Amino acid sequence: MELRHLRYFAAVAETRHFGRAAKRLNMAQPPLSQAIRQLEADVQAELLARTTRHVALTPAGQVFYEDATRILKAVDDAARRVKLLADGRNGVLRLGLTGLASYRSLPRLAGIVQRELPGIALEIHTDMLTSAQETALAQEGLDAGLLRPPVRDPGIEHRVVAREPLVLVVNDGHPLAECAEVDLARLRTEPFVMYAAELRSVVNDAIVRSCAAAGFHPHCAHEVGEASTQVALVAAGLGVALAPCSVRALPLEGVRFVGVRGAESVDLALAWRADSTSAVLHNLLATLQDNDVFVDDIEDIGEDHAS
Repeated sequence: MELRHLRYFAAVAETRHFGRAAKRLNMAQPPLSQAIRQLEADVQAELLARTTRHVALTPAGQVFYEDATRILKAVDDAARRVKLLADGRNGVLRLGLTGLASYRSLPRLAGIVQRELPGIALEIHTDMLTSAQETALAQEGLDAGLLRPPVRDPGIEHRVVAREPLVLVVNDGHPLAECAEVDLARLRTEPFVMYAAELRSVVNDAIVRSCAAAGFHPHCAHEVGEASTQVALVAAGLGVALAPCSVRALPLEGVRFVGVRGAESVDLALAWRADSTSAVLHNLLATLQDNDVFVDDIEDIGEDHAS
């Protein structure tokens, strides 16, 4: 039994006429009649009652028609899903996030995907620092990641989506809490809450460079593994922190955010394997490009750039 024979039979069953069915199928009537006879021989049952004036389904033909239409629909649906997958419009994309990216960047990115690529499901991997995302990308555990450049692996490409100034995070009872902006050098005696050294945090590196330029090395009083814990320790009065400005989005009481003169900015970028053949990934990249997510001239990015 051939799939095309099911399509031929369905056309005859729906038109009740060999001539009209042949026209719908864009074929001559004799081969159509021959294919139906072959189908009846395959199922060993008469499917159509033929007269000189019309064609009708036999009881066996009615049952076979119902099953045939279900089979044809399933085949067509499968072909459509495969095409969407091949076109990058259907599938799963595994996305890694730094701790703060989920507060500002993820909502915009997810909104674009839901609106323009509804067949793509995002599988989110949260609280991954850049080093962890690089490893996961290299090992194909992620398809893409929102991370902090620089990216050390030459096999990973990235494009910047935002540049964020570092801001000071202090307990709301801290002497600097009411300041709009402070010089970085004023923090030389403060205890810092920083990411653990073994995590190789890009933000830590920017903090150390900034402090060095201001003439001191930050005293790390507490080490943490994620941004939410860092801010919680600051709220508890256990130190101060320098963090990307998107930290302002953290829903935590008891802290104030202060601008810092002399502190570096840190980039946020979308990264992926340069050799990735994922149609889903490449379709996502094209869609994000069309929606002006990527920033080509990063010197023009400000703190309030939507990310």
